Formats: sequence, structure tokens, C-alpha cells
Amino acid sequence: MRAIRVMVDQVLLELSPTFATLYSQVGRPSIPPEQLLRALLVQVLYTVRSERQLMEQLDYNLLFRWFVGWSMDEPVWDPTTFTKNRERLLTGDIAQAFFARVLAQARERNLLSTEHFTVDATLLEAWAGLKSFRRKDAPDQQPPDDPGNPTVNFHGERRRNDTHASTTGPTPGCSGKGRRGKPNCVTRAMC
Repeated sequence: MRAIRVMVDQVLLELSPTFATLYSQVGRPSIPPEQLLRALLVQVLYTVRSERQLMEQLDYNLLFRWFVGWSMDEPVWDPTTFTKNRERLLTGDIAQAFFARVLAQARERNLLSTEHFTVDATLLEAWAGLKSFRRKDAPDQQPPDDPGNPTVNFHGERRRNDTHASTTGPTPGCSGKGRRGKPNCVTRAMC
């Protein structure tokens, strides 16, 4: 983050005359465009999925606060205000120029990689579906207390393909053994 902040500072210094034209002389002050761009860069680098989550991270993550240029006690932006200001900034050419220059500097310093990282969605489905395993011979049960994260007690119960099945996976099953010899129940799509 230190190396990236040095690059960002240099780009913001180059673009400072353009930023000066973005500040309004009337009304209440808006989010400084420099801080907004820094926050957007944090969101991209750390794959923060939403503006609301970004604001939560900025509220307690000191590294993010430092990168954006905030003190420890500076109040966090309202997510709606952040989103509106972000949209205004992204419609102009300044954001594109900022990101293009930061990317060019990173390329010059060999900070970019050609490696590609992906997550197999079947892994996520399997992890999410662990609590969906039910005994094949069990009668239909009442709906779970929380459909998104039901309470399940498998304590002392052996789960195997011939006795259990997933209610969510297309080809459910138990695969391999985990710690202490207990089966890892996952969908077969993972195998």
C-alpha cells in the first residue's frame, strides 16, 4: 500500500489543477475528489463488494483510513452520498485519467502480474450447502428457522452417500475424510 500510495500521490499532484475546478465555491462541501478516488482504489484493490461495505471498512480499518487520507476520528461518509459523488466523478474524464495514470505507473514499475485467480462457484455452493444434508429415510421436516443459515446438529451422526443427500446440490454426496476421519460432505461437482 505504501508503494501504491506514492504512485497515487504523484498522479494526484499532476491532476491537481483539474481537481481545483471540481470544487464548488458555494454550498456545503462535498467529498473531496482526491479522497473519493483513493477510496475507489481501495475498493478495487481489496475487492470490497459494495459502497456500504467500503464505508464499514473505512470506519474501522486504519490502513484504509491512512490510504484515503483520513485521521482516526474523521467521520465516515454516508454510503448514499459516496455513491452519488462517485457517479458524478466517474461520468467525467478525471477518474479515467487518474486510473490510467496509476495503472501506467504500476506497469512501469513491474507491479502488475499476468496471473489469473478465479473461484470455482461449485466450491461456494458446496460450502453453502453443508447444512442442507438430510437423511434420505427421514420424513419431510418443517422449514428451517433461518433458511439462509439453518441450525443443524450432526453431532454423533455419520453422514454417508448411502444414508444422506443434499437438498441443494445437483449431484450431492460425501467426499473423502476430513480431520479425525469424519467425512467431508460436499456436492460431487467439487470432485
